[in-house]
Amino acid sequence: MGDGAELVRLSAWVHGRVQGVGFRWWTRSRALELGLTGQATNARDGRVHVVAEGPRDDCERLLELLGSGDTPGRVTLVVESWEPARGDLTGFEEG
Repeated sequence: MGDGAELVRLSAWVHGRVQGVGFRWWTRSRALELGLTGQATNARDGRVHVVAEGPRDDCERLLELLGSGDTPGRVTLVVESWEPARGDLTGFEEG
């Protein structure tokens, strides 16, 4: 068995024109389709902070989607970090 089912927490800072364009709603929809929990929150500096928990494969797929160019607005950079899942998230919220 691979580690694709390992539960992880993805933290992704999304740079570009990603506020006021439906980006958080779009991210929430993709995350829910993948069965992930977490949140997408606007930062004061114009970035969106995405936190998602679930199986590594599904979190990696969300990360691919965030940088795919098929998002609302325009993503110029995604900076991610990984850690073990904490299990403290329910649903997927827009903050």
